[in-house]
Amino acid sequence: MPEPSSERVFVYIGTYTKQESEGIYIYRMDPSTGELSKAGVAPGVVNPSFLAIEPRRPTLYAVCEVADFNGQPAGAVSAFLIDRETGQLNALNAQSSRGGGPCYVSIDHSGEFAFAANYGGGSVCMLPIHEDGSLGEATGFVQHEGSSVNPERQKEPHTHSILPDPTNTYVLSADLGMDKILIYRMDKEDGKLVPNDMPWAKVKPGAGPRHLAFHPSGRYVYVINEIDNTVTAFRYDASRGSLEEIQTLSTLPEDFTGKSSCAEILVAPSGRFVYGSNRGHDSIVIYRIDEGTGRLELVGHESVRGKNPRNFNLDPSGAFMYVANQDTDNVVAFRVDSESGRLAPTGHEIRVSMPVCVKMIALA
Repeated sequence: MPEPSSERVFVYIGTYTKQESEGIYIYRMDPSTGELSKAGVAPGVVNPSFLAIEPRRPTLYAVCEVADFNGQPAGAVSAFLIDRETGQLNALNAQSSRGGGPCYVSIDHSGEFAFAANYGGGSVCMLPIHEDGSLGEATGFVQHEGSSVNPERQKEPHTHSILPDPTNTYVLSADLGMDKILIYRMDKEDGKLVPNDMPWAKVKPGAGPRHLAFHPSGRYVYVINEIDNTVTAFRYDASRGSLEEIQTLSTLPEDFTGKSSCAEILVAPSGRFVYGSNRGHDSIVIYRIDEGTGRLELVGHESVRGKNPRNFNLDPSGAFMYVANQDTDNVVAFRVDSESGRLAPTGHEIRVSMPVCVKMIALA
């Protein structure tokens, strides 16, 4: 018989604080059932809508999705130290994101820098992380410029995500307003984002790229397009930081005629499946990956048991998925079939006002 794991899995939920939410909610996960039990809340942060965890310190970083920070037209990124025993968050500091409405934060693989994407400002920034986990002022900043074909959504840049590649050499940023994935080289010595020799890749005009995810092999990148409800698969050359489109396919059933838009994308740690969230159809779309080619094949859709699914995530074992439904104030737990990739509701859910993001960490 295997020894029971001594690890404690903590789940952190980022929210909008426009209604009843107090900030970032902390839950303890039961690894056998997937049930979540409340462990605390970190109050005092306005609209901590998206989170990232650096596991070695361990620390958590949250964007503050606002248009004004310390009297300047910008949002902020906040840093918290995670208590290894209780999972509680202890505030360290906050720094300007240098653009309005930051909506995404990620950490480089060495834990030395944080990256933020400013949706309202149409820009990205790079902030150094100090030894204690606190943030320094942004050393790198790039203002995106451009537009695309949708007059309501794409008159100007709207940067929606930023993520380092598995080699920690390049940083990719999806800009919904420009219909581009911008590619930067990470200059860690000066803390700058330098446009790559191949500075961007395009998606279909009007697609509206939102989030992206790397395949565990590092050979493929999957981009979910918010406006036209598609996923684009790219071949990724890590030696050059370049993208080559493989295919684009719909996230919706063929017979669906209502309004919908996409939010999050995730590649299973096994490298066998891709998941995406549909807001309107209110489902998770499931694809099987051909690991030899990177191409996707539709497996099916699973209702999220709520409305407006935003971010979702898998627990460290890959056995459970948690979906944040913003408009119905619930986070729903699903069991994952490792062979088919399909999802089955566990019957467990929690009530959280306007949940947006779910992140997890296992602590020994």
